[in-house]
Formats: sequence, structure tokens, C-alpha cells
Amino acid sequence: MDQAGLNFNPPIGQPQRVDQHVRRIVAPNASPMTFRGTNTYLVGQKDIAVIDPGPNDPAHLSTILNSLEDNQTITHILVTHSHIDHSPLARPLAEKTGAKIFAYGPTGAGQSEVMKTLIASGYHGGGEGSDDEFTPDFELRDGDELHSEDWSMSIIETPGHFSNHISFALNDSLFSGDHVMDWATSMVSPPDGDVSDFMVSCRKLLATQWRIFFPGHGAPVHNPQERVTFLIKHRISREQQILHALKTSPATPMQLAEKIYVETPQALLGAAARNVFAHLIDLKYRHLVDCESAIGFDVQYALR
Repeated sequence: MDQAGLNFNPPIGQPQRVDQHVRRIVAPNASPMTFRGTNTYLVGQKDIAVIDPGPNDPAHLSTILNSLEDNQTITHILVTHSHIDHSPLARPLAEKTGAKIFAYGPTGAGQSEVMKTLIASGYHGGGEGSDDEFTPDFELRDGDELHSEDWSMSIIETPGHFSNHISFALNDSLFSGDHVMDWATSMVSPPDGDVSDFMVSCRKLLATQWRIFFPGHGAPVHNPQERVTFLIKHRISREQQILHALKTSPATPMQLAEKIYVETPQALLGAAARNVFAHLIDLKYRHLVDCESAIGFDVQYALR
């Protein structure tokens, strides 16, 4: 966790204005992976776009609906990615309001050939919680735009944390989902997490001078350029730690995680190992490491 964002402690289940025409409702699903809970955003004055409705929680659904002010209607439901803390409430909300659901695609959309091969070998990840039933009404691609009477948003493809991850740009602000957050670095867990894609997405975001990011969890990011730059440096540093550790001897992702994540609680070492695995896949395809057999979570990796 990053100390700057740890003081975030908003009221749960209550709409709070966080920017002009933007309100945030924190869902009641706090956990080590979701921090205080999923941030659901309501954007607009009259036509309301709901970004990341959150988990399938009837209480949170009621909160969203009861947060509408006079003459406001939910017209769009936007989903950054299909983890179970972001997308399951989209369909119940659509059924209640008649609004359409917009996203990159269902779970698995956008996966690289490397990750498809990994799945074909039998690896299905660490159970971070994919919403395998999620299907949007409309699929979005990089550069697409959505409009209403009082807002306009453009779509930026930001895979890495998840293969179907996108972000929504509203003027000089960005709804960054789980790609960029202030309280923690993003989880990158294969086969839906891809370090190669994550780095490309970070560098893409650096091309624009943003004022603020509204993340999927935690407080707004008020220093977007600095934060994205940090995330890139963090990943490069982690890569260097892995390569340094492999100078001693070949190792599995879990063995490397135990060497590198020395201050991480035992309960989170599995997640740390999947992060390491994501780096090893990237390093393998950059010809910097090799493994004793086909790419897998339980095999040993060595410097090439």
C-alpha cells in the first residue's frame, strides 16, 4: 500500500460530490483487494452515466437508484472491466432503468495469444474473481466516444490489470478503474493480467496532461503524471529484483515471491507470486529468462 492514499475513509453507501457533475458512492465490499470498497461514479446533470456499478448487492443497487436527483435519469452504464467487484450489478441496474451497458467486451476479450496459450495449457489464474457472465450491450474500442446532453466521454483502452480493461476520459479527468490507483499498485495476475500490456497502457496515459484520475478504489489521484511514472518505475524495479534473484538459482514464481516480498503477509503471498508470474511471462517473451518446460506457474525459471 502507498501511504499517501491510506487516509481515504469515506462514508460507505452515501453519494459524495468529488468533482463538478461527478458523484461517488463507495460500495459495501471492503477487503484487502478492494480497500474501502468499489467506487461507483455518477456522472452528469440530467442524463446520468453510472461507471462501475459494482458487486451484485441489492443494497448498493438501491443506493444508486435513490441517489438520483429530480429530473435525473440513468442513460448509460459504463464498465471499466469485468472483475466481480465492478461489473455484476450492471445487468440488474440495466433491468431497473432501461439503460444500456457499455464495455470493451465480455471476460476474456482482449487476451493476448500468450495468455490464450496459457489457458489452453490448463492454467486459469488465482481466483481474483472474474465475472464470467458479464456481457455488455455495446462494445467499445480505443478512441470511441459516448455523448449525452451534458457530457461527452472518450474511451482509452488500458489492458494490463485485466484484458478487457478500459478507462473513460471526461475532459481532463479520467476514470481509471483499477489501472491507476493511489492507495496501491495494480494487481497483474495472468491469464487476464498482462505486464506487457500494463506497461503499454501506462505509457499511453503519459501522452496526455491529466488534471485528476478517479480510480476504481481509493481516493482521487491528484498527481496523475507522477503516479503513472511511479507505476512504470515500480514495474521496472520489480523486474530487476526478479532478474537479480535468478542470478542465485532457478526458481518458481512462489519461491521468487518469498525472496522478494519479504514484508508481505503470508495470506497475500499467493497474489504476490502471481504478480511475479506475470513478470516472468513478459521476461520469457523478451528472451531474458527461460523455463524448464512450457510456461506455467509451478515450473522453475532461469536467466537465459
